[in-house]
Amino acid sequence: MLDAARELTCDAGWDQVSLAAVAARADVSRPSVYKEFGNRAGLGRALVIRETQEFLAGVADVLYPGLPDTRASLRTAILHVLTQAEEHPFIRAVLAAAREGSDNLLLYLTARADPILDSSQALLRDWLGGRHPEQEEETIRLAADVTVRMTISHLILPASPPQHTADRLAAAVSKLLDAT
Repeated sequence: MLDAARELTCDAGWDQVSLAAVAARADVSRPSVYKEFGNRAGLGRALVIRETQEFLAGVADVLYPGLPDTRASLRTAILHVLTQAEEHPFIRAVLAAAREGSDNLLLYLTARADPILDSSQALLRDWLGGRHPEQEEETIRLAADVTVRMTISHLILPASPPQHTADRLAAAVSKLLDAT
């Protein structure tokens, strides 16, 4: 069912996805979709969680073992996120619709971002903590939070080419880590 929802979202955008269409595409009954997800919002949340987990697995592959220099590794990971988001069919569909102001899945990047923020920040906190065991936990938490929130912000509203954004964000987080 999630594969069907993903395909429909990539084809026509989330605004056009209904539980009936998902049931038809997945070749299951509509009550089965309702039983599994409760409603359209539940389906959207489950879809975003699954896509986030898959996407973050790719980010983890970039971070671990990573480059010897934290700043360079962080830059590479941020650049990976910014470029892969444009190539990933589901994320590209969500971002394109969001930039046009018409997609409800944008809520999972902003107002209801806990599935994305929590998972992304946990990944980055673990990585940064392993790289900088001398740092206070609050500094690691802040560095992860700033990195994730700013990267998401640049996904939604790009301000400069991805390489430049990755350079700037990695430099800012490195300064934060060096300052404490």
